[in-house]
Amino acid sequence: MQTLNVAEFKANLSSILQQMQEDGEEVIIAFGRGHKKVAKLVPYMEDTGHRVFGQFKGMVEIPKNFDEENEEINAMFYGNE
Repeated sequence: MQTLNVAEFKANLSSILQQMQEDGEEVIIAFGRGHKKVAKLVPYMEDTGHRVFGQFKGMVEIPKNFDEENEEINAMFYGNE
């Protein structure tokens, strides 16, 4: 990830966009005398629009008591009643 000031960014916009398209690199834009970071330019990724169901099968385990209430946790959220 590279950081550029506004003048560098304006002067090299086309080449920066070309590089982002090829490498997928993000660019941070700094502004002013203090070079304060004000923006982050990220490559556009096309949304495929579909989900892959079951992609975490065998990787995630939900305990049998997942839905059961826990008095200690309830007391943290709601106080002692």
